[in-house]
Amino acid sequence: MELNENARIDTSQVEDRRGSGGGGGLGIPIPIGGGRGGIVGIVIAVLVALVGGGFGLNAMTGGDEQGDNTALEQRCTSQDALDQLDCRNTLFVNSIQAYWRTALPEALGEQYRPTRTVFFRQAVNTACGQADSGVGPFYCPADSLVYIDLSFYEVLAEQLGASGEFAQPYVLAHEYGHHVQNLLGTNEQVRRQQQRDPGNANDLSVRMELQADCYAGAWAKNATGTADDSGQKIFTSITERDIAEAIDAAEKIGDDAISERANRPVNPDEFTHGSSEQRKRWFNRGYETGDPASCDTFSGAV
Repeated sequence: MELNENARIDTSQVEDRRGSGGGGGLGIPIPIGGGRGGIVGIVIAVLVALVGGGFGLNAMTGGDEQGDNTALEQRCTSQDALDQLDCRNTLFVNSIQAYWRTALPEALGEQYRPTRTVFFRQAVNTACGQADSGVGPFYCPADSLVYIDLSFYEVLAEQLGASGEFAQPYVLAHEYGHHVQNLLGTNEQVRRQQQRDPGNANDLSVRMELQADCYAGAWAKNATGTADDSGQKIFTSITERDIAEAIDAAEKIGDDAISERANRPVNPDEFTHGSSEQRKRWFNRGYETGDPASCDTFSGAV
């Protein structure tokens, strides 16, 4: 993966709530000691991570925090901007949204409405309620924002073994897949169906997560065609190794892989995100077709 050093990093697409002196953007890692830490903490983090529309739908509190992008803007216009974790992730967000501005109306007939990614450290208030770093990255449909404590990438790499850098834009692209679902009304349709048919709530959740994986794959296929607002390409190259890193991350956070790592029984009836095989397969569906219209996970078997 090569990012274009001449591409403009648009920090207006993110909101920095980490406080002053953000440095490279790493917050406090999820603890690895006793209590909620260790493998139990990792399981909690990853089972909730990437869940998108499932987080706190009825907790309409908070959400009144304001970010300050001053320090981020300074870092992301410096010569070493691409060496900064938060600046690289901002550029990933720029690419993902540039893709959907064109792809959503062309493929799915809906105008894309941009949103922001919130960088936070340790805890954050959202329109879906308060969250801490232990929930991992998530999308809140009530305020249409993506939230991430960038220290999640340490957990992904060091504790779950998905160390490739392209795992990072995969995570963000998955969350923006949930934003697309929100714009299309998929999230609300699934929520109503889960209320009518609670026995199939987990199956519907899995289908939503796999569709977000497929959308992430469609973005990855087209990412080298995305550009900043001046027409500069954002990625100069994405290799098969990069795609393999995204697939590896998808496999490492499959419900079965998480259960096995925690020495828990693997029970498909309890899956909420999909198995490793399913997540890999649906990411590949999006990547191989490059077409989000191919990502219908709600018809037939998944």
